[in-house]
Amino acid sequence: MERDPKNFTGTTTVGVVCKDGVVLAADTRATAGHLIASKRAKKLYEITDRVAATVAGGVGDVQALVRMLRAEASLYTVREGRLIPVSAVAKMASNLLHSQLLLPYLAHLLVGGVDEGGPKLYFVGTEGTLTEERMVATGSGSPVAYGVLESEVKEGARVKEVLPVAVKAIRTAMKRDIATGNEVEVLVIRESGIQALSPEEILKLS
Repeated sequence: MERDPKNFTGTTTVGVVCKDGVVLAADTRATAGHLIASKRAKKLYEITDRVAATVAGGVGDVQALVRMLRAEASLYTVREGRLIPVSAVAKMASNLLHSQLLLPYLAHLLVGGVDEGGPKLYFVGTEGTLTEERMVATGSGSPVAYGVLESEVKEGARVKEVLPVAVKAIRTAMKRDIATGNEVEVLVIRESGIQALSPEEILKLS
Protein backbone atom coordinates (compact mmCIF):
# COMPACT_ATOMS: atom_id res chain seq x y z
CA MET A 1 0.00 0.00 0.00
CA GLU A 2 1.34 3.42 -0.92
CA ARG A 3 2.30 5.52 2.07
CA ASP A 4 1.24 9.15 2.41
CA PRO A 5 4.30 10.96 3.82
CA LYS A 6 2.07 13.54 5.49
CA ASN A 7 0.19 10.93 7.50
CA PHE A 8 2.47 7.96 8.19
CA THR A 9 3.22 8.72 11.82
CA GLY A 10 1.23 9.58 14.93
CA THR A 11 1.39 13.30 15.67
CA THR A 12 -0.01 16.60 14.46
CA THR A 13 2.00 19.57 13.25
CA VAL A 14 0.82 22.66 11.39
CA GLY A 15 2.49 25.52 9.55
CA VAL A 16 0.97 28.71 8.15
CA VAL A 17 2.53 31.52 6.12
CA CYS A 18 1.27 34.89 7.33
CA LYS A 19 1.66 38.39 5.94
CA ASP A 20 4.29 39.19 8.58
CA GLY A 21 5.82 35.81 9.39
CA VAL A 22 5.33 32.07 9.78
CA VAL A 23 3.50 30.19 12.54
CA LEU A 24 4.55 26.62 13.42
CA ALA A 25 2.67 24.53 15.98
CA ALA A 26 2.74 20.92 17.18
CA ASP A 27 1.55 18.63 19.92
CA THR A 28 3.94 17.10 22.47
CA ARG A 29 2.91 13.42 22.58
CA ALA A 30 5.29 10.66 21.48
CA THR A 31 3.86 7.18 21.03
CA ALA A 32 5.30 3.68 20.71
CA GLY A 33 2.49 1.54 19.40
CA HIS A 34 -0.33 1.87 21.93
CA LEU A 35 2.02 3.28 24.58
CA ILE A 36 2.34 7.00 25.27
CA ALA A 37 6.13 7.08 25.46
CA SER A 38 6.37 10.77 26.34
CA LYS A 39 3.98 13.61 27.10
CA ARG A 40 6.62 16.31 26.58
CA ALA A 41 8.27 15.35 23.30
CA LYS A 42 9.94 18.24 21.47
CA LYS A 43 8.78 18.63 17.88
CA LEU A 44 9.73 22.24 17.09
CA TYR A 45 13.39 23.11 16.51
CA GLU A 46 15.21 26.34 15.65
CA ILE A 47 17.67 25.80 12.79
CA THR A 48 18.92 29.41 12.48
CA ASP A 49 17.83 32.77 13.86
CA ARG A 50 15.13 32.95 11.18
CA VAL A 51 14.45 29.32 10.18
CA ALA A 52 12.74 26.60 12.23
CA ALA A 53 11.23 23.21 11.61
CA THR A 54 8.52 20.91 12.88
CA VAL A 55 9.59 17.28 12.89
CA ALA A 56 7.85 13.94 13.22
CA GLY A 57 9.11 10.37 13.16
CA GLY A 58 11.79 8.39 14.96
CA VAL A 59 13.40 10.41 17.73
CA GLY A 60 16.97 9.44 16.85
CA ASP A 61 16.47 10.17 13.15
CA VAL A 62 14.83 13.50 13.88
CA GLN A 63 17.60 14.62 16.25
CA ALA A 64 20.31 13.60 13.76
CA LEU A 65 18.61 15.55 10.97
CA VAL A 66 18.31 18.66 13.11
CA ARG A 67 22.00 18.49 14.07
CA MET A 68 23.04 18.19 10.43
CA LEU A 69 20.79 21.02 9.28
CA ARG A 70 22.09 23.32 12.02
CA ALA A 71 25.71 22.49 11.14
CA GLU A 72 25.21 23.00 7.40
CA ALA A 73 23.33 26.26 7.97
CA SER A 74 26.17 27.56 10.15
CA LEU A 75 28.74 26.59 7.52
CA TYR A 76 26.71 28.41 4.87
CA THR A 77 26.70 31.60 6.96
CA VAL A 78 30.47 31.43 7.50
CA ARG A 79 31.14 30.69 3.84
CA GLU A 80 28.67 33.16 2.29
CA GLY A 81 28.62 35.85 4.97
CA ARG A 82 24.82 35.87 5.22
CA LEU A 83 21.99 33.83 6.70
CA ILE A 84 20.93 30.81 4.69
CA PRO A 85 17.65 31.15 2.75
CA VAL A 86 14.67 29.09 3.91
CA SER A 87 14.55 27.25 0.58
CA ALA A 88 18.18 26.15 0.97
CA VAL A 89 17.50 24.61 4.40
CA ALA A 90 14.50 22.77 2.95
CA LYS A 91 16.53 21.54 -0.03
CA MET A 92 19.28 20.29 2.30
CA ALA A 93 16.72 18.34 4.30
CA SER A 94 15.23 16.96 1.08
CA ASN A 95 18.66 15.89 -0.22
CA LEU A 96 19.57 14.24 3.10
CA LEU A 97 16.34 12.24 3.18
CA HIS A 98 16.50 11.28 -0.49
CA SER A 99 20.10 10.11 -0.18
CA GLN A 100 19.08 7.51 2.40
CA LEU A 101 16.29 5.70 0.54
CA LEU A 102 17.83 2.25 1.16
CA LEU A 103 18.11 2.91 4.90
CA PRO A 104 15.65 5.78 5.24
CA TYR A 105 15.34 8.29 8.02
CA LEU A 106 11.91 7.82 9.59
CA ALA A 107 11.17 11.52 9.61
CA HIS A 108 9.40 14.31 7.81
CA LEU A 109 9.56 18.04 8.35
CA LEU A 110 7.92 21.39 7.87
CA VAL A 111 10.62 24.01 7.30
CA GLY A 112 9.50 27.59 7.79
CA GLY A 113 11.19 30.93 8.09
CA VAL A 114 11.71 34.45 6.82
CA ASP A 115 14.45 35.56 4.43
CA GLU A 116 14.96 38.25 1.78
CA GLY A 117 12.04 36.79 -0.18
CA GLY A 118 9.66 37.06 2.75
CA PRO A 119 7.93 34.33 4.80
CA LYS A 120 8.35 30.81 3.36
CA LEU A 121 7.11 27.32 4.29
CA TYR A 122 8.10 23.93 2.86
CA PHE A 123 7.00 20.34 3.40
CA VAL A 124 9.82 17.78 3.25
CA GLY A 125 8.68 14.16 3.05
CA THR A 126 10.40 10.97 4.14
CA GLU A 127 11.48 10.10 0.60
CA GLY A 128 12.85 13.61 -0.03
CA THR A 129 9.63 15.09 -1.41
CA LEU A 130 9.86 18.89 -1.38
CA THR A 131 6.89 21.21 -1.86
CA GLU A 132 6.37 24.87 -1.03
CA GLU A 133 3.17 25.48 0.92
CA ARG A 134 1.14 28.37 2.25
CA MET A 135 -0.67 26.28 4.87
CA VAL A 136 -0.07 22.65 5.76
CA ALA A 137 -0.79 20.04 8.43
CA THR A 138 1.05 16.73 8.86
CA GLY A 139 0.63 13.56 10.87
CA SER A 140 -2.24 11.32 11.89
CA GLY A 141 -4.25 14.25 13.21
CA SER A 142 -3.84 16.32 10.04
CA PRO A 143 -7.35 15.68 8.57
CA VAL A 144 -8.88 17.20 11.70
CA ALA A 145 -6.38 20.06 11.79
CA TYR A 146 -7.02 20.86 8.12
CA GLY A 147 -10.72 21.25 8.86
CA VAL A 148 -9.91 24.08 11.26
CA LEU A 149 -7.21 25.69 9.13
CA GLU A 150 -9.18 25.67 5.88
CA SER A 151 -12.26 27.23 7.45
CA GLU A 152 -10.58 29.85 9.64
CA VAL A 153 -7.30 31.01 8.06
CA LYS A 154 -7.91 33.97 5.76
CA GLU A 155 -5.69 35.00 2.85
CA GLY A 156 -3.28 37.73 3.92
CA ALA A 157 -3.84 37.12 7.64
CA ARG A 158 -1.25 38.38 10.10
CA VAL A 159 0.51 36.32 12.78
CA LYS A 160 -1.74 37.57 15.60
CA GLU A 161 -4.81 36.40 13.65
CA VAL A 162 -3.36 32.98 12.79
CA LEU A 163 -1.98 32.08 16.23
CA PRO A 164 -5.33 31.18 17.86
CA VAL A 165 -6.33 29.20 14.77
CA ALA A 166 -3.11 27.17 14.79
CA VAL A 167 -3.53 26.37 18.49
CA LYS A 168 -7.18 25.45 17.89
CA ALA A 169 -6.16 23.13 15.03
CA ILE A 170 -3.78 21.20 17.31
CA ARG A 171 -6.24 21.08 20.22
CA THR A 172 -9.05 19.89 17.95
CA ALA A 173 -6.81 17.10 16.63
CA MET A 174 -6.12 16.08 20.24
CA LYS A 175 -9.82 15.44 20.74
CA ARG A 176 -10.10 13.04 17.80
CA ASP A 177 -6.66 11.48 17.28
CA ILE A 178 -5.31 9.24 20.04
CA ALA A 179 -1.71 9.76 18.90
CA THR A 180 -2.00 13.54 19.35
CA GLY A 181 -1.63 15.13 22.82
CA ASN A 182 -0.79 16.35 25.53
CA GLU A 183 0.19 19.99 25.16
CA VAL A 184 0.71 22.51 22.36
CA GLU A 185 3.99 24.19 21.46
CA VAL A 186 4.24 27.18 19.11
CA LEU A 187 7.01 29.07 17.32
CA VAL A 188 6.53 32.41 15.57
CA ILE A 189 9.14 33.37 12.98
CA ARG A 190 9.45 36.99 11.92
CA GLU A 191 12.14 39.04 10.23
CA SER A 192 13.29 40.08 13.71
CA GLY A 193 13.80 36.46 14.83
CA ILE A 194 12.07 33.45 16.38
CA GLN A 195 9.73 33.58 19.36
CA ALA A 196 8.72 30.48 21.32
CA LEU A 197 5.39 31.06 23.04
CA SER A 198 5.20 30.18 26.72
CA PRO A 199 2.53 27.78 28.05
CA GLU A 200 0.77 30.79 29.57
CA GLU A 201 0.70 32.63 26.23
CA ILE A 202 -0.61 29.54 24.47
CA LEU A 203 -3.32 29.06 27.08
CA LYS A 204 -4.58 32.60 26.44
CA LEU A 205 -5.00 31.70 22.75
CA SER A 206 -7.15 28.63 23.46
